[in-house]
Amino acid sequence: MIELSWPQVSARRLERAGLVTAAPGGPEETVAAMCGAHAQVMAAAELSVGLRLDGVTRVHVREALWKERSLVKTHGPRGTVHLLPARDLPRWVAALSTLPATPAPASIRMTDEQSDQVVAAIRDALQGAELTMDELSEAVVAATGPWAGDLVMPAFQTYWPRWRQVMHLAAQRGAFVFGAGRGRKVTYTAAPEAPPATDGPAWLAGAYLRAYGPATPAEFAQWAGGSVRWAKAAFAGVELEEVRLEGRPAWVLAGDTAVPGEPPRGVRLLPYFDAYVVAGRPRELLYAGAAARRALNGGQAGNFPVLLVDGNVAGVWHQRRSGSRIDVTVEPLRDLTPGQLGELQEQVLRVGEVMEGRPRLTIGPVTVGAHA
Repeated sequence: MIELSWPQVSARRLERAGLVTAAPGGPEETVAAMCGAHAQVMAAAELSVGLRLDGVTRVHVREALWKERSLVKTHGPRGTVHLLPARDLPRWVAALSTLPATPAPASIRMTDEQSDQVVAAIRDALQGAELTMDELSEAVVAATGPWAGDLVMPAFQTYWPRWRQVMHLAAQRGAFVFGAGRGRKVTYTAAPEAPPATDGPAWLAGAYLRAYGPATPAEFAQWAGGSVRWAKAAFAGVELEEVRLEGRPAWVLAGDTAVPGEPPRGVRLLPYFDAYVVAGRPRELLYAGAAARRALNGGQAGNFPVLLVDGNVAGVWHQRRSGSRIDVTVEPLRDLTPGQLGELQEQVLRVGEVMEGRPRLTIGPVTVGAHA
């Protein structure tokens, strides 16, 4: 059995993530290689994609999303908002629609029949339309009944209507994607029409292993938001090869055991919820020592933007924008060499290019807490 070290696996993942050299192609290909770009914080998604490409700014990412429509914004892994390639959306839907549902608290829970009614109402309301949340809510309640509008879901010091608990479920079933927006208001619209796919779970397992393998079904389940049983069934749909990562059993796609000849080198800045760190496991290897205490939030990755040095999390950072100026504060957890400091400055300049601002680097403590 092939034995792989953490440096070897780290180098392999970084290369495939477009974090060693600029990724080929454009935003669509980059997002595909990432298995989706987390977009709950849209600026972070733009930065995640832009940092992996040469000459790409946030405008190019927005054009791919709203003008070219080669990307879509929808609920992806773990029910969280992601950018996904439009071409792959049918396969994402085929995969995510098979995820076992997590029951809501009994006081707000909907029956399976009610959930199906809401999903159908969302799909019908958005055909040929682009609606705000208030407009969509009115349409859903009108189509299903007053029970759907009961204000029972605690949310940001207020309450949302009952039906919204299945919003992510509706997206994962292909009922909608995000629209371009109406001023400062978020909108929703019908998903682009495409033939349905049938190989979703196996396809998603293969894409995940290509990007983030070696991995286990349990790690895939945590990333996707499914059960281990679901993940094992997805793994069973692709041809695998067992390897050992630092002595632990893990799996790659059959024959996909090549690793770069050199250990990872270089300095990178990754924004909130970057796909590389969210999918990166084992956590104790990626976030070794002090990094786990400083850059993880209760074991959850992504709540802090991170500094990567030679493939490992080695600090946190934060950016604050004022007009065109972007103040970037980086808190390393170890001393950086002169060469690494030079690479860090280059990364800060690239952040400024992607976000179309004038960056200024400060090395010191980051006082901003974890993102919710």
